[in-house]
Amino acid sequence: MRWIFALTFAMVAASPALASDKPSKPNVLFIAVDDLNHWVGHLARNPQTKTPNIDRLAKMGVTFTHAYCAAPVCNPSRAALMSGSRPGSTGVYDNGQDWKPVVPKEQTLTTQFLNAGYNVYGSGKIYHANAHRPGEWTDYVVGGKEKARPHPDAKNDGVGGIKFQPLTNDSKLSDEGIVDYGIEKLLAKHDKPFFVAVGLHKPHMPWNVPKKYYDLFPLDKIELPPTTKDDLKDVPPAGIKMAKPDGDHAEILKSGRWKEAVQAYLATIAYCDAQIGRLLDAYDKSPHKENTIIVFWGDHGWHLGEKEHWRKFALWEEATRMPFIWVVPGVTKPGGVCERTVDLMCVYPTLCALCGLERPKHVEGEDIKPLLLDSKAKWDKPAITTYHLNNHAVRTEKWRYILYANGDEELYDHDKDEYEWNNLAKDAQFSDVKKDLARLVPTTNKPELPRTKDKD
Repeated sequence: MRWIFALTFAMVAASPALASDKPSKPNVLFIAVDDLNHWVGHLARNPQTKTPNIDRLAKMGVTFTHAYCAAPVCNPSRAALMSGSRPGSTGVYDNGQDWKPVVPKEQTLTTQFLNAGYNVYGSGKIYHANAHRPGEWTDYVVGGKEKARPHPDAKNDGVGGIKFQPLTNDSKLSDEGIVDYGIEKLLAKHDKPFFVAVGLHKPHMPWNVPKKYYDLFPLDKIELPPTTKDDLKDVPPAGIKMAKPDGDHAEILKSGRWKEAVQAYLATIAYCDAQIGRLLDAYDKSPHKENTIIVFWGDHGWHLGEKEHWRKFALWEEATRMPFIWVVPGVTKPGGVCERTVDLMCVYPTLCALCGLERPKHVEGEDIKPLLLDSKAKWDKPAITTYHLNNHAVRTEKWRYILYANGDEELYDHDKDEYEWNNLAKDAQFSDVKKDLARLVPTTNKPELPRTKDKD
């Protein structure tokens, strides 16, 4: 009987007309994490990390090894994914720029599901800073109450703007309440198809989590991320301006606490992974499991000293790459690995295709259903990332090309240079490569919206 259901589900997903006639459309579990780069086990970027639950999720469906954000900042990345419109189409390029006046309610992803007869539940951080609008959700909770106390072993709260310290093991963070809400909805009885969005705040700073997660990563065993001396020597002025090597990185070096910061980030990832494990346990027990799609995404990556940079706010690999996993009953096969380049703009149109919803005309992303069906299918679409007006990165499986607003350029060959240590942009032999990649740079670039003081 299982194969009969799988075939039926695939037919429903393939046909909007058929899906709209079926009483029970596929449900959606929509899981977002914040500031999680590619330090997850199955992506093999950092051998120290411990993410058994995210890796477990990857084995359940298809994981994308070359997935990139629309913007390397929380607010514009999330606004782009949820609206279907790239930063250049809305003017939302940074934190502190309000997306609500430029993204009509009728255009958002959740509105499409409400209009299709779904109950749409949300918890935690889906948009930046827990923002949400009435009328776009059936129900929404910001998160649970925290009970957090610094552990007696904690030195202080980090270095400058890089905040971290272990907490007592009985501490409880808001993410646990956020996941509790998701678990409740997964295990509940439903008379309508549902869309459940669970937005975890971690591993966003502060990297304050119970000490038991720090203990997973003894400080004397911590290894720093791969770096090279004078990495910024071939980076143009616009790139150095984004890197800010005299800021966080200089403070970390001066403090001598680089390894402690790495330990704290790894600990916070492990905490986040544990919460995802709780959610997956509920998914496994859910009576709706066989008819529920899982979409797992991060809003962008994070630097921990690579290219003398910390945080996101840049157009390099560390700031733009994140884990991205789909589980679609009847469509994906367990353990699938897709190496094609995709960006987060694909989430909106792909969910519409899988759930039989009409795709709104304004949506700019690519439907990746062909890659869910066949992870090795031909694909010539690049991933595009934008940070502030007219600064763009184009990522293909081989190349990263960055074009800054002032005309500065960077070019990296990922077949030979996975850490982007050698900028080839000034090498004449690659001029044709640059021209080809430059044609993929977005041409719609609206002026930036006014900005408040929100920087993180």
